[in-house]
Amino acid sequence: MARRAVYTYPDGEEYKGDWVDGKKQGLGQLTSPDGIQYTGGFDNGLFNDYGVLVFPDGSRYEGQFVGGKFEGHGVFRGAQGMVFEGEFRQGKVSGKGIITFPNGEHGLPRREGIFEGTRLVERMRCSETIELARQAAANASSIKVEM
Repeated sequence: MARRAVYTYPDGEEYKGDWVDGKKQGLGQLTSPDGIQYTGGFDNGLFNDYGVLVFPDGSRYEGQFVGGKFEGHGVFRGAQGMVFEGEFRQGKVSGKGIITFPNGEHGLPRREGIFEGTRLVERMRCSETIELARQAAANASSIKVEM
């Protein structure tokens, strides 16, 4: 049975949320001393399901996680204003998506299609994938952890 609690680790990391058998399980918020913050689902102590991961430089990922890594659909917003909306695998951009530059444009030629990391390998329209990424980001951003 899950119980909700706050725990501060000796290194200053703090977790508030659901615990099962001494592990982070369910919804929670983890804040590290270096300024990284995650709010979302946990499974067996790892980021899982929907969540928001915010980095000290202000960049953030909103979307799906599996086994502690970006996995599935989501939106990554870089600290300098660049945005990738699309698919992620094993913590990296991988699959269909679109890049939006800080000026709001998608580049010439348009940076939409299939990506391997930061490299666009095939241009194509990805409207359905982009919409799934936006929905995943909205689901992740709606998570609140109340104590």
